Parts: sequence; structure tokens; C-alpha cells
Amino acid sequence: MPSPPLQSGSGRHARIIAAWLLVGCALVAATLVVGGVTRLTGSGLSMVDWEPVSGVIPPMSAEGWEREFAAYRDSPEYRLVNRGMSLGEFKRIFWFEYAHRLLGRVIGLVFIVPFAVFLIRRMIPRSLIPRLLLLFALGGAQGLLGWWMVRSGLVDIPRVSPYRLTAHLALAVLVYALTLWTALSLLRPGAGKGDPEAAGGARLRRGAALVVGLAALTLLSGGFVAGLEAGLVYNTFPRMGDGWIPPDLFGASPWWLSPFEDRTTAQFNHRILAMLLLAGVTALWWACARRAPAPARTWAHTGFAAAWVQAALGVATLLMFVPIPLAALHQANALVLFTALLGLAFELRRADAGARMVPAAKRPPAAPRGRDRPRRIR
Repeated sequence: MPSPPLQSGSGRHARIIAAWLLVGCALVAATLVVGGVTRLTGSGLSMVDWEPVSGVIPPMSAEGWEREFAAYRDSPEYRLVNRGMSLGEFKRIFWFEYAHRLLGRVIGLVFIVPFAVFLIRRMIPRSLIPRLLLLFALGGAQGLLGWWMVRSGLVDIPRVSPYRLTAHLALAVLVYALTLWTALSLLRPGAGKGDPEAAGGARLRRGAALVVGLAALTLLSGGFVAGLEAGLVYNTFPRMGDGWIPPDLFGASPWWLSPFEDRTTAQFNHRILAMLLLAGVTALWWACARRAPAPARTWAHTGFAAAWVQAALGVATLLMFVPIPLAALHQANALVLFTALLGLAFELRRADAGARMVPAAKRPPAAPRGRDRPRRIR
């Protein structure tokens, strides 16, 4: 996504808008982590109604709690999983889901109120308005998609659809990525002014884009692992059971649905993608350490560290049968890694653009090749 052109003298406004967008990024990240904890604690189906306005206020009296608990007792989860649960136990799972939904509403307010103020004060460049409206529309769609996901677990089977869960995760990651990229474009507008030889070049830029795509794919595969509870099978590493390839791989029917509906296949795919991502981030870090400009190297170092921490957290989470604190850290660090890779891709794109804009007269002469190379005098 190209940087939005800013009018002369609007640098201060750009920094204010960027800070506002970064606050939004932090809230989206918090919502993702709280959503993961909500799923891990089995709290996601505790609120059986969707009330976008009145749902902001939780039960405030004993009667209110009894009404909420009575509605939950009519759900499949209570009848098939939590029969006999006390009101105190219900309150514990209720607050996790309530916090998750409340964060979603806070994000909406944090976006729309400042946006209206900035628009009235003409602080937003015209080129940026469509992008901000797109972000607002995607945020609204995320709320609808979240309720559509919850509805899948309130019908017959007390478990949300892994397809809907992963779609909900994918849209959240998309909103986060677009918001972060827009904020970086405002904080560091225009093209870089680095040395063409130090700008990283098209290969680094393409490599970074490939690794960002691989990171996003690994995140989405984690959504299917979470939706299928695939982390609770084959809790060994590096092998899966007694072998490198489990015997029940591709166990769904038809077989091509196995990556999305079979627990063993979902975990196997997540492992393979995670190892490929670790190798890709390491190779990209090594290349950037020698060729990239300083801002890109900072992002590369952060991504390299986050990738190895992520691998360690993933293995520990698997070996310990998915304890909630470790699983939450694994999800939170995935966002740290994704952020670092996005920042790296942004800086390489910016530096590469700057190298292309250096006038030919100021570029260092190219090294002679072939017949033009001077012969060595012996």
C-alpha cells in the first residue's frame, strides 16, 4: 500500500493521526489476545445473545445474573458440557467473553470519535479518507463476523466452526495490518534517501513480502489448530508420536478437507509452516544484516528474535498440553513477529523507492564487467 500524500505543513497532523492509528493497533492486538484466552478458557459461548448497545452494561443485580444464567442453561454448551455449573463458575467464563466484546466496542468508539473530530477540523488529507472509511467498514464487518462465529456453537454442537473462527481471525489480522501500514506511512512519508547500494534492492523487498505472507498463512493455520483443539494431540516434538509423519494424516473424508477438519493434519501443517517461517525469517535477517539500511535492520533484528521466541513458545505449549498462560503468550508473540515483519517490509519498500529516486548523476559508477574490466598487470 503506497504512502498517502500529505499536504505541505501537515506533518504535525500526520503524527497525530498516526498516533491515533497506533492506539487502534494496540487495541486490536489486545482484542486478539483476549479472544484467544476466551477460547482457551471455554468462555466464548457464555453470552448467548448479541446486543450491540444494551450489551455494554453487564448484569448489575442478582436478578440480572439469574436471567443471564438461565439463558445460558438453554444453550447446547451447558446441556452437553457444563451441566451442573454453578452461578459463580458461570460468572468466571462470562467476564472473559464480556471483556472480549467490550474491547470490540471500545475500538469502534476510539475510531469513530477522533475520526469525526479530525474530519471536522480538516486534519485528514483527502487521499487518506477512503482508506480510513475502509478500516471502519472492516471493523464493523468484524463484529458481525464474530457473532456469526458464535452462532455456529449455539445450535447443536457446542463448538464454534473452525472455518468461521479462522475467518474471524483473518479479518482481525487484516485490519491490524492495514492500520499499522497506514500509521507507518504517515510517520515516515515519502521515499527514503539512502544509498542505492544499501537500500536492500528488489530481492530483499520481494523476500520480505514472501515472509510476511508466510507469517499470515501460519497465523491462519493456527486458527484451525485452535478451532479443532489440535494442540491436544501428538504432544511430542520434533516427532509426532513415534514417527516424523503420523499414520493418521489426512484422516478426514474427503481427504482434501483434512487441513481444515482433521486435528492431526491441522497440527502437522502448522508445524511445517512454522518451521518454514523460522527458516525464512532467519534467512531474511541474515540478508538484511549485510545489505539493508539501519531502520530496516532494526525491524529485522526484532523479527529474528521474535521468531525464535515464538518457536520456543510453540514447542513448550505443545509439550505441556496447551497451558493457558503459555498459549496466550504464543498468540501475543505471534503479533509481535507479524508486526516486525510488516515494519521490515515497509522500510525495505521505502528504502528501495528512495534508491530508485536517486539521480543518475549522484549514483556511484557501476563496477566494470566482462571485456571492460581492466586486465591485471603482472
